Amino acid sequence: MRPLKSLISLDEAKKIVNENIREIDRKEKVSIEDSLGRVLASDIMAEFDVPGFDRAAMDGYAVRAEDTFGASQFKPRILKMIDIVNAGETSTKMVHHGECIQIATGAKLPEGSNAVVIVEDTEKENGRIEVFRPVYPKANVSEKGEDIRKGDTVLKRGEVLNPSRIGILSALGVSEIYVYEKPKIGVIPTGREILSLNEKLEEGKVYDINSYTLMSIIRENGGIAVKYDIVEDTYENIKSAVENAMNNDMIVISGGSSVGERDVLFDVIKTLGKVLFHGVQIKPGKPTLFGLIDDKPVFGMPGYPTSCLVNAYTFLLPAVRKISRLPEEEEKIIRAIASRRIVSTLGRRQFLTVKIEKGRAIPVFKESGTITSMANAEGYIEIPENVDLIEKNEDVEVKLF
Repeated sequence: MRPLKSLISLDEAKKIVNENIREIDRKEKVSIEDSLGRVLASDIMAEFDVPGFDRAAMDGYAVRAEDTFGASQFKPRILKMIDIVNAGETSTKMVHHGECIQIATGAKLPEGSNAVVIVEDTEKENGRIEVFRPVYPKANVSEKGEDIRKGDTVLKRGEVLNPSRIGILSALGVSEIYVYEKPKIGVIPTGREILSLNEKLEEGKVYDINSYTLMSIIRENGGIAVKYDIVEDTYENIKSAVENAMNNDMIVISGGSSVGERDVLFDVIKTLGKVLFHGVQIKPGKPTLFGLIDDKPVFGMPGYPTSCLVNAYTFLLPAVRKISRLPEEEEKIIRAIASRRIVSTLGRRQFLTVKIEKGRAIPVFKESGTITSMANAEGYIEIPENVDLIEKNEDVEVKLF
């Protein structure tokens, strides 16, 4: 066996990964129907005012404000109703002194009027409107350009499109936009013991778990996951698989990065490019590998499902978000108390998966090979390198998934 020659700290490993991830520059045009979660590749400037006209902000009556001055419950002002205008319609009549037009929310304010009396402050009888409360000019009116002014930069390059921003685009009549392409990330599973899901389970074999958990993380964080066939863990097979995946923006290989005789990924990456680190002072996930081939990032993840998934959250997730131009994911942290005594290993940062019950952090980690350690977990405790013991009922910080 070849030992891991030098382990680096988690912080140093994160720094190396971050420094070697380049944001994607390729752009594509998409319809706004397909733009949710995409990153804008150019500024969006308003070509007209929104709204494009003065409009009623409430149901009521379009009036000349001065015709309502002095109105009260005891001395209402009486106006003649000359028309009705609904949203999407325009009245052809002008409001003169002593007149009003019934108007719906969103309808264009008729010529001659400058305010809206809400319907609750009126009574209608025989085509005449009694107004019980005065209004000031522009009352209950949404003015032209009140929301967006012509020439305003309403969305900026790099912003992530959410429902409200897509609403802005539609308000401006924008049907297609340029966004940054989603990065393609190749996922290569390795190992003679691994079977595809469509194969019959054999003695001594296990189904491919890591590919699907890795692809889920990639897709959830802005990337396009490209799955490759399972590769036997020999130098030539892995080398050929990596070369075949070089049309991607990033490559993730599960298995083949540990210290056994058959774990040859280190040699493959060293031959094709350069290894930037191999071995991190963490548990689980010690044999994690990261390198570059033709300036493209390559991750070597441990084969054990829990180790692979913990490392994917730690290293792959932020890398995918950065290359996708998505903002860093905000950590969701809560305080809890340890449900039992927890022993850790000095000199290695440990990630202990836990579930939360009534304010207690209950460890669910079994071993690196058990995926249920993650399926039942709601988060994890990150135990520093210089801590070897957490006592029962001790206050702990839990980072939620």
